[in-house]
Amino acid sequence: MTTFADVRHIVWDWNGTLLADNDAVVAAVNAVCTAYDREHIDIDEWRSVFSRPLLQCYERLLRRSLGEQDWARIDVLYHEAYRELLHTCGLAQGVPHALKDWATAGRTQSLLSMWFHDELVPLVTDMGLHPLFERVDGLRDDIGGGSKAEHLRRHLAAQEIDARDVVLIGDVLDDAHAAEQAGTKCVLVTTGVMSRAALETSGFPVVDSIPEALTTIAA
Repeated sequence: MTTFADVRHIVWDWNGTLLADNDAVVAAVNAVCTAYDREHIDIDEWRSVFSRPLLQCYERLLRRSLGEQDWARIDVLYHEAYRELLHTCGLAQGVPHALKDWATAGRTQSLLSMWFHDELVPLVTDMGLHPLFERVDGLRDDIGGGSKAEHLRRHLAAQEIDARDVVLIGDVLDDAHAAEQAGTKCVLVTTGVMSRAALETSGFPVVDSIPEALTTIAA
């Protein structure tokens, strides 16, 4: 059983965790489906196929093998469609109040996202959250879809934080795998692109909201 008595720092995921972007995600995936003559999906079907590496996920979705040129095309199609809808996305239930409560209690938090760093920082700033975080890190590669584990290790090292004092809160199994490899604890929320059943295979606590995640840590 995971215990959180030593937790002093939260590393938050962004997309699907603090940012409620499921509608934009599904619309962007459907832009890819249109380009590959595949019928559109809903959030439940996306949750049923979503996994990392994303290339294999899209191969299952599109029912075909995909080469490097396909993956580059999919990456552009998805992100162009997603960016067009990003302004419609709000914050998850309980945000920013839950984050402010955590900070008021004298503990720290940071943000680690696989969204592009140069776009992440202005977005987090515009939403008024940046002052709540000790550090904000996004993806600094040109194409997304990779593992989060090494990003988490670098994120913690940059802050000189002991992984044993940290809990990562995210919405996909990649967050759980990153936590395991980096040596942090983890809580998963069902607000994003993976089903509860899939998340529960991680062995980490699975909850339905950000406030519930903080309650779990404090218990």
